[in-house]
Amino acid sequence: MDTGSPLTAPLTENGYGKEAGIFNAQKQNQLAVKLSTINERKAKLKRLKAAIQANEKAILDALKSDLRKSAFEAAVFEVYFIHAEIDFAIKNLSVWMTPQPVPSNLMNLFTSSYIHYEPKGVCLIIAPWNYPFQLLMAPLISAIAAGNCCILKPSELAPATSAAVAKLIREIFKENEIAVVEGDADVSTRLLALPFNHIFFTGSTRIGKIVMSEAAKHLASVTLELGGKSPVVVDVKADLKKAAAKIAWGKLANAGQTCIAPDYVFVHESQEDKFLELLKDSIEKLYYPGGQINKENYGKIVSDGHFNRLRKLVADAVSKGSEVKTGGLFEDGDRTIHPTVLTGLKADALIMQEEIFGPLLPVVTYKNIREVIDYINAHDKPLAMYIFSNSNRNVKNIIRHTSAGGTCVNDVMIHISNPNLSFGGVNTSGVGGSHGFHGFKVFSHERSVMHQSRWLDIGKIAYPPYTGKGWVLKLLKKLM
Repeated sequence: MDTGSPLTAPLTENGYGKEAGIFNAQKQNQLAVKLSTINERKAKLKRLKAAIQANEKAILDALKSDLRKSAFEAAVFEVYFIHAEIDFAIKNLSVWMTPQPVPSNLMNLFTSSYIHYEPKGVCLIIAPWNYPFQLLMAPLISAIAAGNCCILKPSELAPATSAAVAKLIREIFKENEIAVVEGDADVSTRLLALPFNHIFFTGSTRIGKIVMSEAAKHLASVTLELGGKSPVVVDVKADLKKAAAKIAWGKLANAGQTCIAPDYVFVHESQEDKFLELLKDSIEKLYYPGGQINKENYGKIVSDGHFNRLRKLVADAVSKGSEVKTGGLFEDGDRTIHPTVLTGLKADALIMQEEIFGPLLPVVTYKNIREVIDYINAHDKPLAMYIFSNSNRNVKNIIRHTSAGGTCVNDVMIHISNPNLSFGGVNTSGVGGSHGFHGFKVFSHERSVMHQSRWLDIGKIAYPPYTGKGWVLKLLKKLM
């Protein structure tokens, strides 16, 4: 046995930092956590929920500090979302952990078989800054339910929330089971060098490729929740007023810094003017009471770097002939970008090539739905797709001829709120799914178990010597 292998020998802190010590402690404790009962795992989840409730004000204050999220938006999108996720896991954990029997076939007649869900072991969860609480806690719930040890890496771009989460976790978990490691990209680099059993990453496609590459060095499984350009298709048979209101809400929540936010909108050329008018009305009702932007309800851009990137996207689009129909105002002092709608986009505009991740909304016209389908299929598969139409036939046609991580019809973003649905991307928009049972499976190994009959073992007919067993082959041919 190679005792120098990082999989069999404790890792030293040399070259890995303190992260190695935490990893080693969790590695030594993983069997005890694996053997935890249904009731013990439920108790951990209840303890986590109680701690979140006790620290709710601190969490909401942190989210306001990092992203200027209103208390209502932060509660709904981040805190209460997690309460619901915990409750769902507690309610269904007994069923999830029960071995699932599967039928036998002719080749293994008289055997009994089942799938046993066992934890993967020691897992790493890396969260982004845009929903820094929800996107760290949601996979943690699944990891706990599945019986894993975890190291959590919050985003350094949301320092207040990172600190609040670290305090909360340290109050209720020992470091050899669940630990928080704060820090910058160097910390993430050291963590990714460790031989985790599973890595759950939420962030950009560019960094997702790095995570997958590092995981491959240890053959660790990964779940990648990435992003991409999520299109909205407004069909000619859609209710334009409802579509405009829903798109405005989904695009501008968290100042557009949402991985499944509508990225750009297709509207029929005959309906463009009406849609733009309704969209402007919706934006004003949501964020401009009395004609002034209400920053109590509207978030800020997370950093100067992201703020300047978004400004460049607009400048590039305008330089290539695009028109700003609404908004376009950038307030440097508090990193506020007013809701901005653009039309007349050229294909080579950067805003049509990069994930926007901000309150900028391109509106693109089309003559027939085939153009829309061809455009979507010519680009990377999106994390989400939104279709507005009162025609089931048209909806089915668009879904059938495109591909996306998830799809929502006549609304935006709300599909993430159903824990019975798997949430995830495809190819460049993500690998694997999460939430509910799908999250439990992500952090579990589906172990196949077969029991041979103690009374009748027909498998022996396949043993040598083979002389005189031609009848077996004839029988198999007839039965197949």
